[in-house]
Amino acid sequence: MKLATAAYPMSVLDSWSAYEDKIASWVAEAAGQGAELLLFPEYGAMELATLDGPEVAGDLERSLHAVSERVAEADALHARLAAEHGVHICAASAPVFAGGARTGGRPVNRARLLAPSGAMVHQDKQIMTRFERAPWGVVGGDPLCLIETDLGRIGILICYDAEFPLLGRALAEADILLVPSCTEALAGYWRVRIGAMARALESQCVVAMASTVGACPWSEAVDTNTGAGGVFGPPDLGFPSTGVLAEGALNRPGWTYAELPEGAVARVRREGVVANRAHWAEQPAGDRPITMRDLRAHTS
Repeated sequence: MKLATAAYPMSVLDSWSAYEDKIASWVAEAAGQGAELLLFPEYGAMELATLDGPEVAGDLERSLHAVSERVAEADALHARLAAEHGVHICAASAPVFAGGARTGGRPVNRARLLAPSGAMVHQDKQIMTRFERAPWGVVGGDPLCLIETDLGRIGILICYDAEFPLLGRALAEADILLVPSCTEALAGYWRVRIGAMARALESQCVVAMASTVGACPWSEAVDTNTGAGGVFGPPDLGFPSTGVLAEGALNRPGWTYAELPEGAVARVRREGVVANRAHWAEQPAGDRPITMRDLRAHTS
């Protein structure tokens, strides 16, 4: 199976048709290279705010609402392209005002996975960054879910979520974890990438990371973006010794592709030199800090 993960530059759009043409071109390019699973980044949908003009795009609160109002139409576009090309697409995440009283009237950060069959499953971000909490006011949404697809079991950890081991462990049955990201600084990119690689090691699975790239001076929310596409696995049997299946050039727009060997995840979980996923439960647990005495007792 071939996977494509995006380093995606957001644009100032002068019409809906310009957005359609852009997304259609990106999907056609990846599908033309044989990709079956396409991953767009976190908050890549913020470019939709430019359709309401520079004043809206430049105002944080108004831009969140403007994007949310166009998500259903964007999903219809992605669904049509998924069916047309016979691919699965994880659309760029977007702020969505969908929770009503449950979310206090605030938006969630939502990614959507669309299948060629027309099926769609969404995944909301679980843990917000400092900026999402204030001034954005984005909140956590629906819980993590494991998505059964023709390509295998897929989980989605949106950006910061990939930095938390227990969120990754909740999706330990996944064959592939998708990590759409949006990071301002090089340090942010590396935090998410290190988290993605750690989740691949712990769960002995494939983790794909997509990034927004380039400057967006028209937006208060996503004005600066640093990143690259990447696909990672456990550095073990059937995978590269570095754990890096593919990595794009930093801040260079375009797709990064990786061929996933058939049965590689099942094999490494069954026959790998180490068995991190199976041995997870052997870690000490408790509601207090672990001491050296605890560790000696655990290993004796």
